Amino acid sequence: MTHPRPLRHTARRALVRGFTLIELMVVLVIIGVLAALIVPNVLDRDDVARVTAARTDVNNLMQALKLYKLDNQRYPTSEQGLNALVAKPGAGPIPANWRPYLDKLPADPWSRPYQYLSPGLHGEVDVLSLGADGQAGGEGKDADIGSWQ
Repeated sequence: MTHPRPLRHTARRALVRGFTLIELMVVLVIIGVLAALIVPNVLDRDDVARVTAARTDVNNLMQALKLYKLDNQRYPTSEQGLNALVAKPGAGPIPANWRPYLDKLPADPWSRPYQYLSPGLHGEVDVLSLGADGQAGGEGKDADIGSWQ
């Protein structure tokens, strides 16, 4: 006949198998501290990536505008806008040697259209994104990203 195990021995085994509440709390605190240190760095990377993407788009738009000017001896007017790079303008002055310069116009990383000024405030023409806040000016991720930078 088998003897039942003493209660003390069974309870000791249960403690060895599981985690105590203190151990779980320590692990949760460590995870919280790591998250507090890592999450802000990851969020900042997202902003840096968006600014870099906007600068790349602005440079690509400026290159397309330069090709437009080479073919047509002038930049599109502010009224014709950047759309003149994907569709022949219907309003004057009508470009004589127009061809498609882009397949489609990109939106800035914040899903807003790029701004175009002809004549520009900083050069012959200006192409810019208004940054994260969508307002002129600003600092950091809210700063304007333009062709003059």
